[in-house]
Amino acid sequence: MRVFRGFHQPALSATVLTLGNFDGMHRGHRALLARLLEKGGALAATAAVVTFEPHPREFFTPDCAPARLSTLREKLEAFSEAGVDAVYVTPFSAAFAAQPAEAFVENLLCRRLKARHVIVGDDFRFGAERLGDFAYLQAAGRALGFGVEAVPTVTLLGERVSSSAVRTALAAGELAKAADFLGRPYAIAGQVVHGQKLGRQLGFATANIRIRHNPLPMQGVFVVAASGVNERSFFGVANLGLRPTLNPDGACATRPLLEVHLLDFSGNLYGAHLNIAFLHKLRDEMTFSHLDALKTRIAADVRAARDFLAASS
Repeated sequence: MRVFRGFHQPALSATVLTLGNFDGMHRGHRALLARLLEKGGALAATAAVVTFEPHPREFFTPDCAPARLSTLREKLEAFSEAGVDAVYVTPFSAAFAAQPAEAFVENLLCRRLKARHVIVGDDFRFGAERLGDFAYLQAAGRALGFGVEAVPTVTLLGERVSSSAVRTALAAGELAKAADFLGRPYAIAGQVVHGQKLGRQLGFATANIRIRHNPLPMQGVFVVAASGVNERSFFGVANLGLRPTLNPDGACATRPLLEVHLLDFSGNLYGAHLNIAFLHKLRDEMTFSHLDALKTRIAADVRAARDFLAASS
């Protein structure tokens, strides 16, 4: 898969395109990508995705932007796994947002990307003030010689599958529901870095994982499955959040951390890139008056995690 930053290099051949944020890569996104690959194969064209960085709502309303479900790296990995040929990462800026729908279609889709067919979700909008819609895109396609189709909304449990629905389920601790919408457990990936090594002192060594999901889609203590450990997977207990006991003054409020204690594992993980899948929420984050109380609670969390895993096996 080839990745392009912007549209400085025109497409070398005809493309079948889809456009969107693809945050979380849920079942609806996967249905759209499946259709993209099918159509690309039928037309012998490059199956290409245009995605935006940052998320448009992060650009327009940074103080109340939705929690990120996936980083750019995670999105690109998902596109590659799906079989996409090319991804155009579009820097979302004031100039990009201000271009009229007509210029978006003629300059971007036709001239730069050589669109032969465009596939979008049924709620897709584009151009200045989001005036471009599916009907506009269809009319433009007829005039300029490219096909247009919309992939219908995917529903599950009587609810529309969307990134917003996934965020709502995660925030409510409904990890099974979020997994249904995603088609897999929600996961965060990152590199293991050095921390305070307090977990080791408490008897529960943890892997501290650098993450870029801020604000977080959820917080608390979870049963997890970690992959990327010596080509194996391990179950564990993870704290995702701000560690209020160790940061009572909120000093790390802007730097959330993912700490994972792997069950039945010993070894050095520094520098490893782990994928942490969240299976079950045990509790919210708590503030403890002293470290002995924290140690006691971690031990209880480990027992609860083992009980959950035994009941699920």
